[in-house]
Amino acid sequence: MPRQKLIAGNWKMNGLAADLEFLDAIGPAAAAADAEVLICPPATLLAEAARRAGAHGIMVGGQDCHAAVSGAHTGDISAAMLRDAGASHVIVGHSERRCDHGENDGIVRDKAVAALEAGLVPVICVGETQQEREAGRQEAVIAAQLAGSLPENRGQRELVIAYEPVWAIGTGLTAEPEDVQAMHAFIRSRLPDPASTRILYGGSVKPDNASTLLGLPDVDGALVGGASLKADDFIPIIQAGCRESQLFR
Repeated sequence: MPRQKLIAGNWKMNGLAADLEFLDAIGPAAAAADAEVLICPPATLLAEAARRAGAHGIMVGGQDCHAAVSGAHTGDISAAMLRDAGASHVIVGHSERRCDHGENDGIVRDKAVAALEAGLVPVICVGETQQEREAGRQEAVIAAQLAGSLPENRGQRELVIAYEPVWAIGTGLTAEPEDVQAMHAFIRSRLPDPASTRILYGGSVKPDNASTLLGLPDVDGALVGGASLKADDFIPIIQAGCRESQLFR
């Protein structure tokens, strides 16, 4: 059975209440899509985003969660809180969290476990730096991240992998299609349930490269950063995901 494309927008630290009009702007494209559409706004907008997104069949998710259910963790948000606010997914292990907050694979795994236990789908991010790629270590790095970050004994509960080469995030650089496919195929070969697990590509996905990237056999969607902030950019990416979903039916 073909894996359904997932087009996910990560707003990062962007967006105010007025920006939720974006959901109405992309609503018709999302409602008509064969692909699933997920928006991950800042936590301050999550509940209202969930309320507005539901009318269009758009899912919403968190950008991070704490591994604990509750407690003395000032400023943090638990997976259960995200679920209560209307989230269906949560991103964990994004390179900006790993870099800016010193999160390692063990922390990412604990967050993914917490997400699953709260009924969320974790989007687990992995990716190599430019230095690691230039040294030819990209596969070793990704293998170690997968081994350390993926929950064990998750049963039939869903998770999503996002491959995001660190050097392509927010830089305007995009990995060559053959390199993207090679890394996605490698990641799939390391998964316990390769046929059903979706692997997204993240790294300067834009309207002009979305069709090429989403047409690769092992690319099951996109984790979109900057281009998810403007409807005029995000709608063509959704539409590209729809076209490629139809090709694989």
